Amino acid sequence: MTWEDYLQEFDTILNAETPTGLYAEEGMLHYTKLNEARQSRWLKKAELMPELVSYLQNLQEPQSWVVITEPWCGDASHIVPIIHLLSEVSDKISIDYQLRDSGSEIDKYLFNGGKAIPIFIVRDQAGKDIFHWGPRPALTQAMFIAMKNDNATMDDMKIALQQWYNADKAVTLQTELLAIFQNVGKG
Repeated sequence: MTWEDYLQEFDTILNAETPTGLYAEEGMLHYTKLNEARQSRWLKKAELMPELVSYLQNLQEPQSWVVITEPWCGDASHIVPIIHLLSEVSDKISIDYQLRDSGSEIDKYLFNGGKAIPIFIVRDQAGKDIFHWGPRPALTQAMFIAMKNDNATMDDMKIALQQWYNADKAVTLQTELLAIFQNVGKG
């Protein structure tokens, strides 16, 4: 699906007279509303790293990007808008969004055996994977695991992650992606 289709998915969920599926649960609908607001804020206020933008603007070969996501995913609300903005800096990049629970490629990209999202896949023009990344920056993943090991509640973990993403301003995500792009670009 296109970016516009993905945004429409949010609208369909949030404007449904009677929410269905996962979104019939008040908590899931609430998180989706929060995620739409977070995503909108990132789209308006995100600052892209000049080094990463320059790298992508200088791509020599076309790339196809795939993002596996869902509107209910909190991490996706902070990560997917940044990837979207990055995809717009070069005409060498095409991007496709897949909903994890609706026929996506997620089973090829399990994280520790689970269907964690978002997953970001970069492919060459022949469709071969250059790399895949996700579901969150390594530093954030370590923080998540530490909280989980300390038996933090899910609500406490969500609040801590939200605060981290806001304070970090997508710098860690972009730094990590730039390092991966530069590393695979050497091969």
